[in-house]
Amino acid sequence: MVGLLGGSFDPIHHGHLLVARSVLESLGLESLRFVPARQQPFKQGAHGATPEQRAAMVAAAIADEPRFILERAELERAGPSYTIDTLRALRAREPGADFVLLIGADAAADLATWREAEAIPQLARVVAFARAGAAPVSGSLIWRTVAVPAIDISATDVRERVRAGKPIRWLVPDAVARYISAGRLYLDEG
Repeated sequence: MVGLLGGSFDPIHHGHLLVARSVLESLGLESLRFVPARQQPFKQGAHGATPEQRAAMVAAAIADEPRFILERAELERAGPSYTIDTLRALRAREPGADFVLLIGADAAADLATWREAEAIPQLARVVAFARAGAAPVSGSLIWRTVAVPAIDISATDVRERVRAGKPIRWLVPDAVARYISAGRLYLDEG
């Protein structure tokens, strides 16, 4: 099984990586692909870094883990990044792959409202991840729920710390912190 973890990754942080590691191990995935969105439909105009900068930060964050892979499918496609389009593109490219779409509990609660939601489980098993101790997520579109450790880091907080001149060490991998500093990212956000 190949896990797919999508998001803005603006920037990728240790919370993303901890969830990825936890799900990789609990499901016994052969690999986990990070899928940065070119443009998330619900966050249009809200990204602080360009798609290529976000992809570069993902690549830097996962460089030392061979089972973590940067998936560029959404970066190579114009327009909003809809999950159904990505899954169809991946299925066409890799017809024999066993894909597992990983989504957080909050996203899972809204899954039925996604574009062509009913077709998603035909292309990938949908696994919701929730903090340990939380009620399992259920629904006809969800294959399974996996408990993950609770870690309270948000990309919004990281960006705000950068803008305020505060350190982000231990919130993001060192390579990501260096990339943000070198590129002077997030300094001009309003």
